[in-house]
Amino acid sequence: MPLKHSNSAPANGKSLLESLALWALVVLAIGAIGVILHLAQSAFMPVAFSLVFALVLSSPTEFLCRVGMPRTLAAVLVLVVLIALAGVLFGAVWAPARAWASAIPHTIEIIERKLGPAARVLEHVVGGVNQESASSSANRTVEFAMTASATLLGQAPAFAVNVLTIVILTLFLLAGGAPMTARVAATLTSEGKSVKVLTIVGAMRREIARYYATIAVINLGLGAATAAVMALLSLPNPLLWGATATALNFIPYAGSAVTLVILTVVSFVTFDGLGHVFAVATSFLILVTIEGQIIEPLLIGRRLKLSPTIVFLCLWFGGWFWGIAGIILAIPALVALKVVAEQSKSKNGRILFELLSPSSRKKSQFVPPKIHRAHSSDEPDVTT
Repeated sequence: MPLKHSNSAPANGKSLLESLALWALVVLAIGAIGVILHLAQSAFMPVAFSLVFALVLSSPTEFLCRVGMPRTLAAVLVLVVLIALAGVLFGAVWAPARAWASAIPHTIEIIERKLGPAARVLEHVVGGVNQESASSSANRTVEFAMTASATLLGQAPAFAVNVLTIVILTLFLLAGGAPMTARVAATLTSEGKSVKVLTIVGAMRREIARYYATIAVINLGLGAATAAVMALLSLPNPLLWGATATALNFIPYAGSAVTLVILTVVSFVTFDGLGHVFAVATSFLILVTIEGQIIEPLLIGRRLKLSPTIVFLCLWFGGWFWGIAGIILAIPALVALKVVAEQSKSKNGRILFELLSPSSRKKSQFVPPKIHRAHSSDEPDVTT
């Protein structure tokens, strides 16, 4: 027995060292992939956006294929319709958006003039402000606006190339569709695992397409309601603010907050009295509350709802990692991860699904195990 015990100790120590080495390799591999994705983001961002668009647009493409249309023609038709709708919306809001962008220095001057009395009171409370720096704030604002415009113009060619790349890659992915996914799964995995991979990919495609189709309808309704309310409140360019609310509301929580700030600033610059500003902010808050607390839970349910904490963390790290593109891609990645976790039958998949779900999920799903203990013949059995 002592000899057997002494032989088992090194084996346990060796297995522990092997596990630590395996986890170290996994951490190093994830870190290396992260560094590569961060440094080569200009190459990987079009691929990531193409994958998201292909997942979202796969359902209408598959529907056209089921009614007899060739897959390539169905993919082209879906993309053409999407680009046409985007072009119409962009053309409708381009002129007022450009006007507001060119008026940024004048807008800041109006804000400074309206906040002048409050700023002077703050000067007396704090102890004074350097007048020279205060007088040069407008000049710095103009310089910032000119620098931002030059930066946007300089990045326009790269942006156009990225958009063209995304369109072409999305077309190829939609044209390949389920047959291409089956070939890739059969090549990279065994026969038994390929069926499971295809099942997970199919469920992810359906759920993400259904999720974003519902979200798109909800956001279009919110944008239409925002435009109508802003028109009733006499806020200029209501269509622009409706389009802004629609686009930003695809980013949960943070998007509606940014829209609220934009509408408040625009109403503060436009109107003289604070009553109009309060009316604009309050009306949008009411619309967002109705959308988030009533309409969205009814249409989407809680199965694909995400934890607010996880969403904020993912948006933060996505913005730090890939900037605005990371913020946009964070939510599709979370939704896809939750669908994969839901389809997984393993314990880790259930844990990940619960982690990504809101904390208000029913806790009665957890059934604690029975606790058995020794008892005499007259003592009842105790369970929990």
